Amino acid sequence: MLPVMSNEAGWRCHGNLWSDLSQVCDLLNIPTPINSTDEEALFQHVRFKAGQRIHTIGQNFEALYVVNSGFLKTVLIDEYGNEQVLSFPMKGDLLGIDGIHNQQHASEAVALSDCDIIILPYKAFANLGRSYVELEHAMFSVMSRELVREQLMIGMLSALSAEAKVARFLTTLGERFSQLGYSGKSFNLRMTRHEIGSYLGLTLETVSRTLSAFNEMGLISVDQREICLLDTTALKTLRRLPPAKTRNKVSEKVSVIVGKKLLPQWGSETAIAV
Repeated sequence: MLPVMSNEAGWRCHGNLWSDLSQVCDLLNIPTPINSTDEEALFQHVRFKAGQRIHTIGQNFEALYVVNSGFLKTVLIDEYGNEQVLSFPMKGDLLGIDGIHNQQHASEAVALSDCDIIILPYKAFANLGRSYVELEHAMFSVMSRELVREQLMIGMLSALSAEAKVARFLTTLGERFSQLGYSGKSFNLRMTRHEIGSYLGLTLETVSRTLSAFNEMGLISVDQREICLLDTTALKTLRRLPPAKTRNKVSEKVSVIVGKKLLPQWGSETAIAV
């Protein structure tokens, strides 16, 4: 008996949500094998609350994970319990590939919001790859895509100033949201300033000070956790912040470009909630 279709992105079976191979491929943005059938393989969804771990360091590797909804972080943890944030996965990203090498996960994946994760049992999925060569090649492409993102981040961290790192982080995050069909200029930050700093190799104080400066200059605006990018071009090309005494002039110039009217001036004392 086949599961019945739900109005959610998957199948309902015994109260659980499942996705077939074509839905998983769509989510990963790879082609579905031509001769595959919907009934051939179903993959279960698992819901995680904010703060729960999808996998932990040292956990036996048994599955890959695809983010169907929600926002996460992947981290390394040293012997003193300090976290190093590696990435912020979101919808369509693949997790768990670090476990393939030694059959144990080398990092942890933690939900920053309520998440819906699709579980891909590795042995079953590998068998499908042997049945459909194009699927195996596509999965290698997905894994390569993840490595390229990491390499670009490493290159960015080594080449940019602290202010430019924060600016590039915001615009890159906006681009990811835009690719998923959401607003790329107005979005909620699910991570804390400390987590942003860990990801970028900066202190919490540097991240907070930089966000306040961007706010003061009119490059962004902040409302609680919501960030609005007011001048993405300036953020993408920013190398260093101008001296504090010249920021009001920059802010006035940006306000004319953005709306041909004076934007509210955001003082450096304004709280940046992220």
